[in-house]
This record gives sequence, structure tokens and C-alpha cells, in this order.
Amino acid sequence: MIAASNPDACIMIVDDEPGNIRVLKRVLAVAGYRQVTAITDPRDAIARFAEIEPDILLLDLHMPKIDGLAVMERLRAGMPASEYFPILMLTGDASPQACQRALAMGASDFVSKPFDMHEVLIRIRNLLGTRSLHRQVAEHAHELERKVRERTAELDAAQLDTIARLALAAEFRDDATGRHTQRVGALSELLARAMGWRDAEAALLGLAAPLHDVGKIGIPDAILGKAAMLTVRERKTMEGHTTIGAKILSGGRSRLIRLAERVALSHHERWDGQGYPDRTLGPAIPSAARIVAVADFFDATVHDRVYRKAWPMDQVLAAIAAMSGSAFDPAVAELCSRPEVQESMVVSSRALAPVDVSRGSGVTRPARYFRNRSERRVRRRRLV
Repeated sequence: MIAASNPDACIMIVDDEPGNIRVLKRVLAVAGYRQVTAITDPRDAIARFAEIEPDILLLDLHMPKIDGLAVMERLRAGMPASEYFPILMLTGDASPQACQRALAMGASDFVSKPFDMHEVLIRIRNLLGTRSLHRQVAEHAHELERKVRERTAELDAAQLDTIARLALAAEFRDDATGRHTQRVGALSELLARAMGWRDAEAALLGLAAPLHDVGKIGIPDAILGKAAMLTVRERKTMEGHTTIGAKILSGGRSRLIRLAERVALSHHERWDGQGYPDRTLGPAIPSAARIVAVADFFDATVHDRVYRKAWPMDQVLAAIAAMSGSAFDPAVAELCSRPEVQESMVVSSRALAPVDVSRGSGVTRPARYFRNRSERRVRRRRLV
């Protein structure tokens, strides 16, 4: 007698002949198998299969009402393609055609009636052993996937931490709090969602946007900290932070760094083509940079900077509306006229700064945005 190598394996028998079932159950019990379920009506097999969740199925080929092939076809249709589930066909038809058809339909093996019980037990043991190996491989693969996910998450967290610190390194030279970059990230993500971006894409922009001014690392402190109006030469030097930032971020392999590179280079381009560094016009400006331009302007103007005090909220929103189609993408600027977007922007800007962003001092607007006559109502001062 071939002893069971896995006595706890769940075995399901579907055969319309009670005599066959009695013999099989007795032999399996003697071999040591403790979980054997027998069904004589093939119509009950499908419903009971989901309930029992067997490890192997012994299935009669020729049965009334529903034959074994039909039962097997329905069961296979409900199984994942990657799962190995053994089906041992029991048949009195030993013709090559019947065997080939059963194997083609998904049978793992077959035995002919009348049964050689020694052969039946060997085939059951072999099929259960193969199933056990498949399960071990699947569990090992799942464990590897889990470890890969954990490692990937660790690497992603390390990358995000490095990016955040890089953004802060640049911002601390131009903002004593270092929070402007974080607020620009939150505002950019908010505007991207309002524009209809998918959540994942908007979130990615929220991570990339804080690096928009990373190029300020290469700008002299005397220019960054200057409270007076910049000279023409100083302004040209300041404008170089866009190309410096793009060079710092160039060659990145991740989508995040590539997006941050585009934002760093183009967030001072203007819709009317009068921006820098490349005087890119309208839709040719990367959409991410167009969003960051508005987020950057909004946050920079509602908070104090080294060269000026914060503006009143109504003045900031009026300025964005006035520069729609000149400095800013009209579609992005229009978002800022919506009350629900305005409210969310105020909340995001306040979240990282205990400042009343509704206050202001009526000071001049940043020079980089004012190009046409309607915008030149106040004295040009310097960059945001």
C-alpha cells in the first residue's frame, strides 16, 4: 500500500457510480488520507468545489447529465491561469482519442477502470507532490515580491527624502523658513487635480514642484538676499537659476527627476513667449511648468519675502487674473477664479506657515511677470 505523503490533503471525488466511490474512499482511508469528499451528482460538483477547496479532483469522464469534461471546463474557467490544480480523470474509455481529449481540456493525468489501486495511489501522490511544489514556488515568489516592494518603498522614501533636502538646501538661501518649496508642491498638486490630472500624475507633480528653484544653489548670496531692485546684470544672473536647476537634475532616470528637470527649466517661461530662459510660447511650455508658475506666484506673493511684504489675497487673485494669457496659461489662471479652488489654495498655503495670508501691504508686484502696459501700473522691483 502506498502511504499518503500528505495525509491532510483534501481530495474530492466526482463519480456517478456509488460502487466506485466506496472502493476509492476505502483505499484512500487505508493509505492515510483523512479528508475525502465524494459526490455522485456532477451537477453538485461545481458548487461544492468552491466550498471544499480541494487539493486534487478525481473526476469520472462519462457521467449522465453533465460529463466530466464539462465539469472540468467549468472548474478551470473559475481558476487563475497561474494556479496548478491537478485533475485525475477516471474513465472506462481507454481509447487514445478519449485520453487526448481529456488532457487537452486540462486533465493532469488519467487512470482506466477497473482501477489498479496501487496505480491510483501513486498518481494521487505524484500529483499532490507537484501541487505542493507549485505552492512552495508561488509562496517563495510572493515573498520575493513582498521584499522587492519593501525595498522599492525604502528606495523611493530615500529618493524623496533626498529630493526634499535638496529643495530645502536651495530654499533656505532665499527663504528663512524653507517652507516655500513645500507649499509650492502642495499648491501645484492641488491645481493639477483641479485641471483634471489623474491622481498619480498630480501627486508626482506635487513631489517634483518643490525642486523648481533648486538652481538657486548656484546664485550668489548677494543677489538672493538683496532687498533693493536688481541691476540688469544681477537680473540676468538670477534668471540663470532655471538652467542651473535643469543641469543639476539632468540625466535622471526616474519620472520624478525628469519631471522636476522640466519644471526647473521652464517655470519662468510666459504664455506670451516673453519669459526665460528660452522664450517658449504658450502650449509649448510644459504643462507642469505652467501649473508651477501659478503656484509659485501665488505662494510667493501671499507670504513675506526678503525684498517685500505679503500682498492682500484679493490683490494676488486679481494679479493672476490680469496676467492670464500673458504670464500665465489662461486655463490655469481661470482655476484661481473658482471659489472652491481659491479656498483650497488658501488652506494649502496656510498649512505650512502660521501666517494670515489674507493680510498684505499693497506693495509692488514682482517684475518678472509684468510685460504689457496694463501690467506696468506699479514700479518694477525684482523676481519673486
